[in-house]
Amino acid sequence: MLALLREAFAFMDGRIDPPSSLRDLTPEVLSAQAEGGEIWIIDETDVGIAACIVLTPKTDALYLGKLAVAAAFRGRGLARRLIEVAEERARERGLPALELQTRVELVENQAAFLAMGFQEVGRTAHPGFDRATSITYRRAVF
Repeated sequence: MLALLREAFAFMDGRIDPPSSLRDLTPEVLSAQAEGGEIWIIDETDVGIAACIVLTPKTDALYLGKLAVAAAFRGRGLARRLIEVAEERARERGLPALELQTRVELVENQAAFLAMGFQEVGRTAHPGFDRATSITYRRAVF
């Protein structure tokens, strides 16, 4: 999974400021995230992990993090499938919404999330920045 995340997020290098927290991601950090939430993968047995997502429950939403699809599998609806899983898991937990963040510079991600029914609900700045660096999106769970 870590290899997939590194490959899928590599395009951000030099595009986003500050750099992605993915640089600090280790198998141990992923394990800790799994203990506090859930990790879902779509595994293509012959080639390995095709897509993944980390789900973390919050008080009022299920947070979607580290959503990634391997380059060879993009355009096949795998991200949508994982978001559908997240919606089902939120419903089972009694959480009314899905929440995620993307960086301000990643306009293609913003367009994808808007197309999947997410709405912008806020902007935040990383420590040390006087401008918004991330956009928060939410989608109601029905």
